[in-house]
Amino acid sequence: MGEGPSTGDRRIPGDAWAVMERFYAAEAAYVAAGGYGRASYERAAACLDPEVVLHQAPGLPFTGSGTWRGRDGMERFLARFSEVWESMEFLEQEHWGDGDTVVVRNRVRFRARATGREVETLIMQLIRVRDGRMLECRPFYWDPAAIAEACGWTGPQGEDDDPAR
Repeated sequence: MGEGPSTGDRRIPGDAWAVMERFYAAEAAYVAAGGYGRASYERAAACLDPEVVLHQAPGLPFTGSGTWRGRDGMERFLARFSEVWESMEFLEQEHWGDGDTVVVRNRVRFRARATGREVETLIMQLIRVRDGRMLECRPFYWDPAAIAEACGWTGPQGEDDDPAR
């Protein structure tokens, strides 16, 4: 892992960072448009392998029990994510990796729908791609308590958050 932040010159369209750039743009547009029922999921889905797996740490307003599988699972995750966040802005990104694996450091600003509060945080993600699409993603949030606080979230209240449904 020695590659520094992308200059835009050496990227191959199917490499992990290029895939993630496309996905991040689609994700932000989906959230900004209001999520499920208001935004098209097609642009985000085009970046995802049919067997994609998102491993979220449980304990945040949008993570559910933690594992989201397949394009349908990712659509349910993004729908839930969009219910929590009104906007997301990538302020700074650095990445390291090779053709099919990338580690991304994102400095992101979110605005919560429920409270209107903003939170700026760091998220590290370990991502693998296959055939030009995201296959696996493992995000690590720097300050989960600040995220929960911005959302006014106090923890699960008995809601059905099983992403396997």
